[in-house]
Amino acid sequence: MTSLTKTRSAGPIRRAMSRFLDNGAAVAGAAILIPILMLTLTYDLWWPYKPNDIDLLAMNQGPSSAHWLGSDGVGRDIMARLMQGGRISLLVATASMVISTFIGFLIGAVAGFGGRFVDGATMRFVDLAMTLPPIIFLLVLASIVGSGVMPTILVISLLSWPVLSRMVRARLLELRERDFVVASRGMGAGLRHLLVRHALPNTIDILVVYATLQVANGILLEAGLSFLGLGVTPPEASWGNMLNAARATHVLENYPWQWMFPGAALVVTVLAINFVGDGLRDAFDPRSELK
Repeated sequence: MTSLTKTRSAGPIRRAMSRFLDNGAAVAGAAILIPILMLTLTYDLWWPYKPNDIDLLAMNQGPSSAHWLGSDGVGRDIMARLMQGGRISLLVATASMVISTFIGFLIGAVAGFGGRFVDGATMRFVDLAMTLPPIIFLLVLASIVGSGVMPTILVISLLSWPVLSRMVRARLLELRERDFVVASRGMGAGLRHLLVRHALPNTIDILVVYATLQVANGILLEAGLSFLGLGVTPPEASWGNMLNAARATHVLENYPWQWMFPGAALVVTVLAINFVGDGLRDAFDPRSELK
């Protein structure tokens, strides 16, 4: 039996994992992302400083044995705030991803399986949501719901679902003509049964890839909102408001560690997640087996 035959005889999940592990960039992204997650989730177990502890004797102190990444203008430890900021940024991105994935899947699945009238009405609503200028819509929503962790999650969630809904709908328009779906309809299956038993299993690849890339998008959106003062508000730390706090000219010139480390963490994390997302997209693409 050839290696290609062995690969195709395996289940779809094993074949997808094999393709993912063959992708060097995706594996490198996972190797970077996993330690970042472990550090941000466990830092308070091994790091002696808290993110909001103030030490007036260590104001604007550079990296040292006491403060590995230095301190900010009121003596707070940059390392502790960086880890806490990563935790908050990842929390906002993950929670908004879950909400937007649920909304996008539900609307796309209802449009795909709901009939011509439901499909037309739903997609006009999606088109309306997609035609709104995203930056202006984001700022208007942020100004309405306010700032903080939960409002930021809500704003990002409401902005991010339309693209997924169109992808899910496109998949299900083809799926609803399959014999097993037609047979389910003929036996009296309702919309809920169709969504759970047919729509969800057959769009899981789209959902996984979207969810991964949406986490990276959520981190960037949270950072942008917090940088503008409309996201996570101080004293709570996030990578965006750490950059906002360090944007003064004298800080940029004299205390580069206050912006360099959160900026680097933001870039590295987003790149790692994008590499993983691209790897998952290629892994779940059945055409990859033909290459």
